Amino acid sequence: MTDSARWKATVYVGGLSSYATTSNLHDAFIPFGEISDISLPKNDHPNATEPHRGFAYVEFEDVEDAKEAVDNMDQSEFFGRVLKVSPAKPPKSANEGLGSKTAVWEQEGWLAKNAVDDEDRLAADGSQSAGDTRPDDPMQGLEGLDVAGPKLA
Repeated sequence: MTDSARWKATVYVGGLSSYATTSNLHDAFIPFGEISDISLPKNDHPNATEPHRGFAYVEFEDVEDAKEAVDNMDQSEFFGRVLKVSPAKPPKSANEGLGSKTAVWEQEGWLAKNAVDDEDRLAADGSQSAGDTRPDDPMQGLEGLDVAGPKLA
């Protein structure tokens, strides 16, 4: 299974109680289809009292099973907490998008999408000056007004 297909068959389960375990999650989500993996990220903080971070990823064998799990388990109660179940989003690369250590315009994907060559820029500038048919300024004629609102008698 490709990475994109795996992410389509994975659901995010948020709002988990500290009592939730992978075994409990498996029991709760198995009615919707064959589960290939459950990831319950551990708490990174050494002083944390919670055994996990409060969310999990449940990966199904089939994309339809994942959709069924989202439809049936979202807003359901699990160990006294209301779950938020949604399709999982693939993780972003550390070198792409906002928050990366590389400037946006230096990223290959951004350049491919937003690059404009000189010919296109000249054509755009020429079309604006040739047919300057911009509508009148809607603020024209309001220069003398110093108070907003209707005139009082």
